[in-house]
Amino acid sequence: MEEKQREATWQEEEEQAEVAVWKYVIGFTEMAVVKCAIELGIADSIESHGSPMTLSELSSALACAPSPHYRIMRFLMHRGIFKEELTTAHGSPGYAQTALSRRLMRHGERSMAALILLESSPLMLAPWHSLSARVLANETSPFDAAHGEDLWSYAAENPAHSQLINEAMACDARLAVPAMIHDCPEVFDGLGSLVDVGGGNGTTLQTLVKAFPWLRGINFDLPHVVSVATESIGVEHVGGDMFLSVPKADAVFLKWVLHDWGDKECIQILKKCREAIPKDKGKVIIVEAVIEEAETNKLTDVRLALDMIVMAHTNTGKERTFNEWGFVLGKAGFCRYTVKPIRAVQSVIEAFP
Repeated sequence: MEEKQREATWQEEEEQAEVAVWKYVIGFTEMAVVKCAIELGIADSIESHGSPMTLSELSSALACAPSPHYRIMRFLMHRGIFKEELTTAHGSPGYAQTALSRRLMRHGERSMAALILLESSPLMLAPWHSLSARVLANETSPFDAAHGEDLWSYAAENPAHSQLINEAMACDARLAVPAMIHDCPEVFDGLGSLVDVGGGNGTTLQTLVKAFPWLRGINFDLPHVVSVATESIGVEHVGGDMFLSVPKADAVFLKWVLHDWGDKECIQILKKCREAIPKDKGKVIIVEAVIEEAETNKLTDVRLALDMIVMAHTNTGKERTFNEWGFVLGKAGFCRYTVKPIRAVQSVIEAFP
């Protein structure tokens, strides 16, 4: 009887593997087709139309050849990115928006298009082919191996890619920062000024100053980044190097910055942040993923995948566990810290000197 059960279990596992392995053979197609949908402007067109569109209407609006366009839509429909609804004009089947497809629009508060376009760009895809070399040698990063310099040097020399990075980070800011404001607004109580280190185009501070008008915001990033940032009421743009010094404020804010660096660099950055805040009431607010190895939730896969992304795209970056965050904060001179989950990939870490 036990032999039959083992045989049945083995057979079931083999059948599951036979189906599951195809995910790795063809997995790249989802990114490629979604990128295609963004570049064609499918979601934007349906949204502008204001109601479901037939294939003919959509193909005409986008100047697409109907046959390949139909096949693209069939793929996206099967994955629930778009849905079928009757059109109002003809009563014919048409393509309609979903909550997911709206995230593929070029603009909008919940758009993730820029992040998808960044990660699916040829420049960012090339390093993945050298990931095994990074693991074996643990020296040159895959990005360096593919492009001959690190990501930040490349971005400084290539304004178009720098802009794509800033737009992608702004995408995440429009999701993570409102979640933070909703779930833990008390983090900003008693603060008069806030410096956002690595703040990109200033989207994060614009959102925070709007929610907390008493805040004076300082958007701090590399000179070539802040030189093209849009001016905004309540936000001052300052160029500089976080490894050398950080503008003084009641609190320092870092979102998706420290995961780009190894422990040595993180400790150096955090020490500069500690020097920038008052010893008695200052704090550093970190918005980063916290990997919980002992338990999983619906965003665990995302956090683990982000860890692979920073491995491929940075020299020493990594996503950290609770204990790993405690280590770098302790070494940087912070006496205590708290971790607060929010409805986002990241958590909010408050560190006090």
